[in-house]
Amino acid sequence: MQSNTLRAIAGISVGLALVLCAARAADAQDLKTAYPSMAPLEQYLMESNAEIALARSAAPKSIAPNAEVLVLARNGYETAVKGTNGFVCIVERAWTVGLDEPDFWNPKVRAPMCLNAASARSYLPLTIRKTELVLAGRSRAQVVEGIQAGLEKKELPALEPGAMCYMLSKQGYLNDRDGHWHPHVMFYVPLTEPSSLGANTEDSPIFAARDVEDRLTVVFIPVAQWSDGTSDSAHQH
Repeated sequence: MQSNTLRAIAGISVGLALVLCAARAADAQDLKTAYPSMAPLEQYLMESNAEIALARSAAPKSIAPNAEVLVLARNGYETAVKGTNGFVCIVERAWTVGLDEPDFWNPKVRAPMCLNAASARSYLPLTIRKTELVLAGRSRAQVVEGIQAGLEKKELPALEPGAMCYMLSKQGYLNDRDGHWHPHVMFYVPLTEPSSLGANTEDSPIFAARDVEDRLTVVFIPVAQWSDGTSDSAHQH
């Protein structure tokens, strides 16, 4: 597992700075060359019904049907389906990863996630703001500056306790190296060292990544099944 995998699936995203394999540095450089700038907007957009289905695939069947669903349009995310259970399902694009991640402009990235109410109120605004900045033609550095300004001015909310999301979609595409990775849930906590959580050690069942730009740490907990009920055949950790 490598840095851009965790940053992408976090979306901030996730997205998104744990380095577990330095041998992939050359691959990362190749990806930076492959995606030096934003592709035409059409390459990031999806047909609405397809995006709704992909977003819902992030969550268990007990949650997805009653969740609100957002889809990406030319001017930002729009509500496609009203929800009743407090969850919000969305497909993040590549620009929610960290500033230096090689997949930042990768138009193939689709990261389905379904956020609980606390996360929808306090993490989702980061994704919304980043998307607005990107669609306004801002550069990577300007996106980060915009987020920092929003946090400093308290235009973006503080992270709420209990903020989490599901990422259980087998159809997701998180980056060019790992595809959909593993089914997992994520918890968002105030910026802290992964070691304080017991994460990222050889015998620990959890991973964590500090996201300094968004001022939070993302905790990744792999689980055994995808949202369709099938087992993760690669679940070996």
